[in-house]
Amino acid sequence: MIQRLFAGGLVAGFAAGLFSALLHFAFIQELILLGEKYETGELVHFEAGATTAQSEGHSEAAGTDESHEHDVGEASEDSALSRNAKTVLFTGLIYAGYGLLLVAGFAAAEQFGRKVGPREGVLWGIAGFVALQLAPAMGLAPELPGTAAADLDARQVWWLATVLATGGGIALLAYGRGVIGYVIAGALLAAPHVVGAPHLDQYFGVAPSELGAEFASRVLGVGLVSWAVLGWLCARAWNSGQS
Repeated sequence: MIQRLFAGGLVAGFAAGLFSALLHFAFIQELILLGEKYETGELVHFEAGATTAQSEGHSEAAGTDESHEHDVGEASEDSALSRNAKTVLFTGLIYAGYGLLLVAGFAAAEQFGRKVGPREGVLWGIAGFVALQLAPAMGLAPELPGTAAADLDARQVWWLATVLATGGGIALLAYGRGVIGYVIAGALLAAPHVVGAPHLDQYFGVAPSELGAEFASRVLGVGLVSWAVLGWLCARAWNSGQS
C-alpha cells in the first residue's frame, strides 16, 4: 500500500508537474514577465510618453557603455536560467504533493468498494482543480505582479476554508446518498462565496486590467489541463501497482 501511494503520488505527480511547467512556459510566463515590467516601472500603463522617454534614455546609455550592457546581458541570462530551473523544480514538487492527496483519496475510496480507474482519475483530477483553483479563483482571482490585494493572512484563511468546503461538497455530491447529503453539499459549496473573500475597498494596480484578466484565464486553463493529466497519471500508476 505504501509503495502504491508513493509510486502513484510522487512519481506520477512529479511527471504531471513537468507537463504543467511546459504549459507555464508556453502560456503564462510571458505575462508574468510583462507584469513585472509594470511593477518595476519599466513600463507604465497609460503613460506612453514616459515609456518612450525611458526607451530613449536606455538607448543613449547603451551607446556610451556597451561593455556594461554586455555584462548585464550575461547576468540576466544566468538569472533567467536559474528562474526557469526553479520553476520546473517547484512545479514538479507541488504536483507531487497534489498527487499524494489524490492517491490518498483513491485509497480511501477503495476501502469503501469504489475502484478508481484512469477515466475516474481524470474526474478526480478535475474535482481537485475545482476545489483548489477554480472555486478559490471565484473570490480571489490569480494575481499578476503589480496587482494590489487585501491582507495576505486573511486571503490565506479564506482560501483554505474554500478548499476544504468545496472538497467536502464535491465528495458528498459524488458519493453521498439522500437529499440531506445533497443539501449539505450545496451549503458547503456556497458558504465561502456567501461569506465573501477579503478585498480592498477600491481596486488599483500598476498593470493593465486587460493583462490581469488574460493572466487569470490562462492560469485556470493550464490548471484544468494539468489536473486532468495528474488524475489520469495517478490512477494509472495506482492501478498498475495493484497488479
